[in-house]
Amino acid sequence: MLAPSVVIATPGHPLDPIERASGMEFAKPITIGHNVWLGANVTVCPGVTIGDNVVVGAGSVVVKDLPANTVCVGSPAAPIRTIAFDEDKESLSSCL
Repeated sequence: MLAPSVVIATPGHPLDPIERASGMEFAKPITIGHNVWLGANVTVCPGVTIGDNVVVGAGSVVVKDLPANTVCVGSPAAPIRTIAFDEDKESLSSCL
């Protein structure tokens, strides 16, 4: 799920000013797992992986990989808690 104004940015550029001025650009893949929720104004930077069931709080900037089953916030985004599942509840996949 993507809230308003989420940015998923794969492009990057060289740090060397001469190479950058030449217009050189590259892209790095972003991987977003299943059942992920990105809050309003989240920015996901090139080359990161967001694990399954992650919730990223509004305004966070994801610059490194985020582990599955966590709530992550901040700039840079970091896990602040683990999401626990009730084994007795129906699984999400059976609802789809």
